Amino acid sequence: MADETKGYETGIVVETAEGAELPGDALVVAENVHKSFGRLEVLKGIDLEVKRGEVMCIVGPSGSGKSTFLRCVNHLEKLSAGRLWVNGELMGYRQKRGRLYELRDSEIAAQRSDIGMVFQRFNLFPHLTVLGNVIEAPIQVKRVPRAQATERALELLDRVGLPDKANAYPEQLSGGQQQRVAIARALAMEPSLMLFDEPTSALDPELVGEVLDVMRDLARGGMTMVVVTHEMGFAREVGDSLVFMDDGVVVERGLPAEVLSNPQHERTQAFLSKVL
Repeated sequence: MADETKGYETGIVVETAEGAELPGDALVVAENVHKSFGRLEVLKGIDLEVKRGEVMCIVGPSGSGKSTFLRCVNHLEKLSAGRLWVNGELMGYRQKRGRLYELRDSEIAAQRSDIGMVFQRFNLFPHLTVLGNVIEAPIQVKRVPRAQATERALELLDRVGLPDKANAYPEQLSGGQQQRVAIARALAMEPSLMLFDEPTSALDPELVGEVLDVMRDLARGGMTMVVVTHEMGFAREVGDSLVFMDDGVVVERGLPAEVLSNPQHERTQAFLSKVL
């Protein structure tokens, strides 16, 4: 993509070329995505497609841009250049006659409502019960009736293995339980896409498995997922594709078993030799 796209962060109208037709089976399409913080260029031109129902695992060293890319997918970070589509819609922008116009905050919030995100930290509301945390967004954002939201929340708590914790408060739960509540909360919005930003990195080792089990169940159910992770066993078992990022670029991508067993790039080989 041409350099005319520079300047997104200012919120001004930006010149851009017309994009190619999007693949019909792609839920997420990233085209030449750049992200800078001041003079620090964190993403240096990311091109990726995530198909519907695909589980993409992204691995790489700290500082490689993995989490920043994930935050760009739902426009928590504005792009410095490039474009990103989710469900066929440009995230954060409207294109008209070859120009991009930044959407209003309310329009961006509406786009985000179809994307669930689970962070390293659980970010639960401490003053709300588990049930209150799960029903808050459907009621406030989607205007779902409380009774309907509650019924759905109880189903989700059962799905993540916490049917008896509806009336508990976050401080009464283990880290693994809190992360499972965070997953239920994201699912309550009925998203078409789930983003996981190292969801097990803040957990004690004995609690990691219970969160990964929930994610395995989501994958079996056909949920489209992009997972930034250090859990190579999970990536090998559950992932449909594995992306290795380093220094803001995609270095290697392929089937998880192939990349993990026979990495082609020297940088991938060096990284995996330290983590496997």
